[in-house]
Amino acid sequence: MTSVLVTGGSGRLGRALLGVLAGAGFDVRATSRTARPAGDGVRWLVADLTTGMGVTEAVAGADTIVHLASAPYKGRYTLRVELHGTSLLLAAARESGARHLVYTSIVGADQVPWGYFRTKVRAERLVRGGGAPWTIVRLTQFHGFVDQALRGMARLGVLVADPGIPAQPVDVADAAARLASVVRRGPGGEIEEYGGPQTLTMAEAAETWLRVRGLRRPVLRMRVPGGLGRAFRAGHLATKAQPTGEITWEDYLRRP
Repeated sequence: MTSVLVTGGSGRLGRALLGVLAGAGFDVRATSRTARPAGDGVRWLVADLTTGMGVTEAVAGADTIVHLASAPYKGRYTLRVELHGTSLLLAAARESGARHLVYTSIVGADQVPWGYFRTKVRAERLVRGGGAPWTIVRLTQFHGFVDQALRGMARLGVLVADPGIPAQPVDVADAAARLASVVRRGPGGEIEEYGGPQTLTMAEAAETWLRVRGLRRPVLRMRVPGGLGRAFRAGHLATKAQPTGEITWEDYLRRP
């Protein structure tokens, strides 16, 4: 039985992936900084990527490592998780002879001049040169992230959207299924991209959100300024890669 270790298993994507892997019959383990009881076919191990505590022990015996752990927008802590933690994980993977390390990144990370995106690219470089067989999967923004951003703006009374920015949100269930297929296939030694089934402008996404949620808010169409706005409007948050997910933005919003 193939043994799979998932870092960041308690996150939104991690929870979905653990369920898919366990349901498919893999020997599944996941890391957490605090002890968690085993359950639903998942064995939890205590490990801290910022200090290295428990990392070697967690990796030992794992055939495949899916590295989901992240800490966006938290300053130096972000760097410790994304860079130092990834380096520690790679060292443990080399030592244990792991057959495959899967790292998740973001579509457009190498094109959008945003600090966190640059950090993800630095981590990608570590993986590519880390000495373990690898696959990098860049994902588009999750439905839940877009939903959260719109809910935050709605509380302020207005939704702000640049109508020139195309977005291709993906559902975590689809992303988890894609990652599971990468685990089954084995290392590709390349960067792959995966997005949702449709591309919308940010204004269209906002209007659909209001309609399905039954809310009334003005949608203020405003261009994101500077190089960041230009990169967004150039379509770098979307991908033409196939296959895509199946769950649309409206499907997500109407899901109970």
